[in-house]
Amino acid sequence: MDMQYQLKSGSYYLYDMREAPSAITGERRFKLKTDLVAIAFDRHTGELHQHGSPARIQSWANNTRRRLRAAGAQDVANDIVVVSGPLPVDELNKCLWVRGYVRRMFSRLATLPHGKFERPAEPFRKAA
Repeated sequence: MDMQYQLKSGSYYLYDMREAPSAITGERRFKLKTDLVAIAFDRHTGELHQHGSPARIQSWANNTRRRLRAAGAQDVANDIVVVSGPLPVDELNKCLWVRGYVRRMFSRLATLPHGKFERPAEPFRKAA
């Protein structure tokens, strides 16, 4: 649970929770700030390979696939999947913390809510 994403002002911030907060501001330095986030993983094992900004992750995946295919590992190259977009922060953090969780999230991707919408704490009730 060392790395953690947080959603602030419509952007994803990645923090290393091992670092101590600043004595002046009380906040940690962020490692990454991006509007959308991407995850690269192995489709069969669910192993998380990379996460971060979509352009960097897509570039990493393309280069890795190219190198694997050149080495004759066509099946391994085809198993690399990249998912990007506004993912829910809690799902994104579970992908970082729980081994193989990204494969389960991928199977439910179509039913996940938009990642940047705030969820109400409880359903609204009409006053009587």
